[in-house]
Amino acid sequence: MRRLAIPTLVLALITGTTGVAGSAAAAPAGPSGGGSTGYFTPGSDKKVILTDGADRRPGGRKAAEQQATADESRPGMYIVELAEEPLTSYAGGSSGLARTRPEAGARLDVTSAPARAYRGHLDAQRDAVASAAKVTVTAAYTTAFNGFSAKLTTEQVTALRADKRVRAVTASKALGTPTPPPTAPIASTTATATPDELDKSAGADTAGRPDTPGKPGKPGPGTGAGMVIGVLDTGIWPESASFAKKMPAPASWRGTCQTGIAFVAEHCNGKIVGARYFADSWLAYGGTVPEGEILSPRDVAGHGTHTASTAAGLPLPNVTIDGRRFGPVSGVAPDAQIAVYKVLWGGMGYDADIIAGIDAAVADGVQVLNFSIGSQLGDWEANTPIGIAFLNATLAGVFVAASAGNTGIVSGAISNAAPWVTTVGAAVTKLDEATVKLGDGTKLVGGSLDILPGGDSRPMVFGEQAGSPDLGAVYCEPGSLDSAKIKGKVVACALSDTFGSAAEIKAKGGAAMVVFDPVGNYRINSIYNFPVVYLPTEKQAGTLFNYLMRHPTDAKVSLRSGGDGSSVPGLPSVADFSSTGPDKVTLGVFKPDLVAPGSNIIAAVSPAGNFGRNYDAYSGTSMASPYVAGAAAILRATHPDWSPGAVASAMRTTATDTVGTSNPLDQGSGFLNLAKATDPGLVIQPTAKELVTFSETAQPDGKELNLPAISLREYDGTRPVTITRTLTNVGKAKETYRSSVSGLPGMKVTVSPASVTLAPGMSATVTITVRRGSAPWDRYVTGAITWQGKAHSARIPVAARPWGITPRPYADDGEEFGRMTNGAFGSVQPGFTGPFVGRSTGYTPMRRTSYSMPAGVYGGVFDPKASGVKKIDFTVPANTAGIVVETTTDDPNTNLDLYLYKGDTLIYSSDRYWTSAEQAYKFLPEPGRYTAYVFAQFPGSAVVDFQLGHAIIGRNATYTGATLEAPATVERGLTYGFTLKPNKPLADGDFWAYTEWSTNGTVIPGNLVYTQQSSWQ
Repeated sequence: MRRLAIPTLVLALITGTTGVAGSAAAAPAGPSGGGSTGYFTPGSDKKVILTDGADRRPGGRKAAEQQATADESRPGMYIVELAEEPLTSYAGGSSGLARTRPEAGARLDVTSAPARAYRGHLDAQRDAVASAAKVTVTAAYTTAFNGFSAKLTTEQVTALRADKRVRAVTASKALGTPTPPPTAPIASTTATATPDELDKSAGADTAGRPDTPGKPGKPGPGTGAGMVIGVLDTGIWPESASFAKKMPAPASWRGTCQTGIAFVAEHCNGKIVGARYFADSWLAYGGTVPEGEILSPRDVAGHGTHTASTAAGLPLPNVTIDGRRFGPVSGVAPDAQIAVYKVLWGGMGYDADIIAGIDAAVADGVQVLNFSIGSQLGDWEANTPIGIAFLNATLAGVFVAASAGNTGIVSGAISNAAPWVTTVGAAVTKLDEATVKLGDGTKLVGGSLDILPGGDSRPMVFGEQAGSPDLGAVYCEPGSLDSAKIKGKVVACALSDTFGSAAEIKAKGGAAMVVFDPVGNYRINSIYNFPVVYLPTEKQAGTLFNYLMRHPTDAKVSLRSGGDGSSVPGLPSVADFSSTGPDKVTLGVFKPDLVAPGSNIIAAVSPAGNFGRNYDAYSGTSMASPYVAGAAAILRATHPDWSPGAVASAMRTTATDTVGTSNPLDQGSGFLNLAKATDPGLVIQPTAKELVTFSETAQPDGKELNLPAISLREYDGTRPVTITRTLTNVGKAKETYRSSVSGLPGMKVTVSPASVTLAPGMSATVTITVRRGSAPWDRYVTGAITWQGKAHSARIPVAARPWGITPRPYADDGEEFGRMTNGAFGSVQPGFTGPFVGRSTGYTPMRRTSYSMPAGVYGGVFDPKASGVKKIDFTVPANTAGIVVETTTDDPNTNLDLYLYKGDTLIYSSDRYWTSAEQAYKFLPEPGRYTAYVFAQFPGSAVVDFQLGHAIIGRNATYTGATLEAPATVERGLTYGFTLKPNKPLADGDFWAYTEWSTNGTVIPGNLVYTQQSSWQ
């Protein structure tokens, strides 16, 4: 009922729809001064991602949003892929031109005579194509991608797409990780370094410089010695102690050190073995780099330095940030070398420039690539130009690690989902908790990386009550607070520009800051050089806000470091911001692949963009990806004959479950276990032919790829699915592996043969048959298949969603997409072909009851115990098809929100702005006691009158008769209409029913169907 289309729904989940401008007084007086209507401004419920250093800027998140979208409105830049293969994948066939594609286990040599000859051929072909279309080439690619970028007219696009020498013409897209221009440090008033000063060897705040590099262990395979990790990012800060070591270049290195503003040849000291920057398409498109950026490999933001040092930074015995010691840090592969490819400008870059960076990295001779870059809501199509470039890099023997994305709020928003890329989610591996104890004894466990005052409680004040509402005091915006009202007090602030808020409170004499978010946000901490505690959940925000409303003049609080562990399920656990699966682009590809440390990671940064700090804490899948890149360098050094696919398999089949979930849609194969990955026993990897075929398919599936995971999204549950996997023994001894199945409740899974005995280097193919059994329809069932040997164990995750009546490219996150429909024009989209028989319960009325409650705070935050909240309990019996709860009011000045709980667990929230017509529902709910909380977010008077309606639809109930008309047979994937017409006129109001379908005796849950008598008049 009144459901939104998926694109709109996704946008709403990201941008939100609640919140009102201005500030307010307590109800029932209504808004104060100038017609203001609430505490929190429009869009204040947008998720703020405090990751990747992206909040370190004037204006906070607003600056990142502007930079992220600034270059999306200028059309004309395109990527042209030519029909012939690049050097990495050319297998011969052209007259007089020998093969350049390396043999399995070998590396591409771009300096060989065949490579030089074929490159010349590609150059000539490119010039001919460009000349025919009268195109000026911006950037040319020949190694990992064959083509060019150019600024094209519509006519040139048409001409190129008609040229048989052209494979594809794709509009260039901007992507990246929004990061700030340089900013001044909180700790001092020292000015930020200008581009002309950036060649100095220290940042603005030397107090943050680390101790001298430690003495690592003897270089060897276990430290990544001899490996080069290419980092596609924002550049590097070469003076960092994490890179302060002269090292000889590997014999296979063919790269260069491209100099530029504040970057000289000496900065490539061997640890930084090479450096380049790529901005041709950016400049051709926009004319100039963003303010604060410079044309050179130097990093002015910090993101690229952080990822590079996470992957391969030198060991340091103790890092000091703002005078505080944070202990030792080290890259995962401390003896690997770093090749820099700056492709992001102000945190954003065009795929045309990124492809140029990939092309150069493969030609230069990197063994590993890290790509901590993605799209806001993940990939929307398979086989993008960047994906093809990464495929060709993989075929040339380069392992690619990439971030999954930081959009945990929306399932399926996975970036970098190509099957040849190892897509990495983020895990929490450190608690970093802090406890806020309110004056009434309530304890709220949040997070902090700062030194907190501890001790006895002290006065606390809400920012909105301690400054100018018009200047953003509710968020403690710079310049908004009154020093006389906050001096010596703890200030509570709604989440916005947290660094600016901390600076404002510190400058005005406040003692500390407690940050809360009215709609909840991700659990992420930063270092503020000031006592700051962050409370990330909506529930915590409601508790704190309503305490402040009850104690406007006498609020007390104590802050201490540490907590009770309740802020996370345990360690390691999947970070709440980490993008979750499945891959929404292809049905049979499983993403993310695994998770690695990605929360509160301390590593080197650029002092120019990080308050003068040389080291800082960032969070995000951007931080997890280089962890895997460093691990891959160690595995490549340990096993130089392993392919990228073998490396990826070793990591995935030996990964361990995280705490709090074993769901592979969240954790992929699990948490990286590098020690086990060095000796996995078995590997499961796709062949080059399989990957190339996938890349050439318009709508690839991928379930038949020999990947160490099984994804069966939207499969036909009326028949078994059979797939194969090939296991290869990479151990040193003959071993017998016996298969077992875990999880997958209701699924029938068989593996044949059940056991395999393999000598070293030998392979065996097994057949896996999956039958639905009693598993639920249109929902995911997850588990794993494990092959257990005497000395080794290999596990692959399995996720299966049998398609009943509605396909869904996302996971099961509370929304039953397509489950509710109108009885006058119902529709289903079956996932099977065959006979179609339906039944119905008939219609039961929605029962409405009138209630009144005293008004609470005008424009406040929901808390079950707050004033302005009505609690209504009801019982749901067993075998219930669905429950639907709705709120209405006749008062146009009242806005209600609705929250549905089972015990302490939130089932559904409905808080659309501005409307009181809220609806919460649950399909096939568990039986038990449920509670509906009606929250008068904006009461129109001292007493709020409203109606609550609820319908509990029994699965096998018999209600008012109705006639179900539906097709007798259906075909998979097609949409069919049906009607459920009452047999006699209905009374006034809404009515609900349940329909159920069957095919050849298999029962499939159907729809929750609503109607009114007016639908039939």
